[in-house]
Amino acid sequence: MLRVLTRGLLITSVLATPSLAAAPEAVSQARLRADVESLVSFGTRHTLSVQDDPKRGIGAARRWAEGEFRKTSAACGNCLEVVLPERMVMGDRVPKPTRLVNVVAIQRGTERPNEVVIVQGHIDSRVTNVMNATADSPGANDDGSGTALVLEAARVLSRNRYPTTIVYAVLSGEEQGLLGGKLLADYAKEQGWTVKAVLNNDIVGNTRGSDGLIDAKTVRVFSEGPRADGDDKLRAAARRFGGENDNPSRNLSRYVAGLAAPELAVRQIWRTDRMGRGGDHIPFLDAGIPAIRFSVGVENYDHQHQDLRNEKGKVYGDTIEFMDFPYLAKVTRLNVRALAAIANAPAPPETKVEAAVSTDTKVSWNPAPGATTYCIYRRATTAAIWGKPFVCEAENAGSRTLKGVRGDDWIFGVSAISAKGSESPISSAVPGGQFAPLK
Repeated sequence: MLRVLTRGLLITSVLATPSLAAAPEAVSQARLRADVESLVSFGTRHTLSVQDDPKRGIGAARRWAEGEFRKTSAACGNCLEVVLPERMVMGDRVPKPTRLVNVVAIQRGTERPNEVVIVQGHIDSRVTNVMNATADSPGANDDGSGTALVLEAARVLSRNRYPTTIVYAVLSGEEQGLLGGKLLADYAKEQGWTVKAVLNNDIVGNTRGSDGLIDAKTVRVFSEGPRADGDDKLRAAARRFGGENDNPSRNLSRYVAGLAAPELAVRQIWRTDRMGRGGDHIPFLDAGIPAIRFSVGVENYDHQHQDLRNEKGKVYGDTIEFMDFPYLAKVTRLNVRALAAIANAPAPPETKVEAAVSTDTKVSWNPAPGATTYCIYRRATTAAIWGKPFVCEAENAGSRTLKGVRGDDWIFGVSAISAKGSESPISSAVPGGQFAPLK
């Protein structure tokens, strides 16, 4: 654990090791398997499938997920508010008006309920033809794994209380055009939430690739480079002052990597998503909200987006026997640690730096509700990750002049720490570095 003694203040940094008690050991591999088995039992969960059948289709699957959230809420004294945001949709992959419904459980924060961290996975499934709404489409890994992770995170984290809000979201319509992600991003805006982070989990339950390569030791975390909500003015500023590698989602990825345990390393992938692919974190990025995607270390393309079949002895289809539940439990534990850390911490402060034509650098920041201390970080412009804090301020002065530190040579950032020592992700002092929409 990284411990920094600065001006008489002892800081424990979550950026080095997982330090906040989030009971990740309470994650149950057996419950994860049972949830995926339940999801597979609905035959197909295609967004265009039947909605009023009690046993088959997207409607039955959604009602089951809602029921699981309500069971969890009953067990914690009704600590979860279950809501069902919906809208009618049409599009390239939705040829007729279709009811789209997300299943969302809200665990309100005890101090700052409008500060929110979201964990999500999509419940809908598909086969080879994205418009085939009737064929069996088990969707065990894509994305039964992510849905099971969200349900299990709610069971574990609902046993405790946090200063800020955790939202557990089961989304529909991902395979038809990221429709559930857009619905939830819009809902968050309508609620007036300040969303500090979105953890999107999509295909997080296998360890053998379609080429036979096995990787049970890493999970990939994808984060965008230049901000999706940036404009020409921001791009011009970034060209002059740097920061192309320091948007909030990239710093969120660094933060989660710092929380990884020896059982599962984070392999950061510095692109928005996989080549030619997408996920439900993208609508949040479009809205200027920090969001990252968790996905397996190696994908198996024979077991995603495939008709169920056997060709010359080779089995195709996203069925449960090709999943690795010990691995899914490890990814779930990492999410639980990250959710607890972010929910316990203040929001990252908005930060700026002044260093032009000077041998000194002035770093300043806006106050973050719930913060009692701020730590200033610096790293070389060519460095990939943050190191230990450069200096920490206990008196909340709002700025610090770093004597003899030439700003041209460094990227600077500031984190906010609560009275109990919970530390936020670092907010970089670069154009567009703030953890908030630009528009």
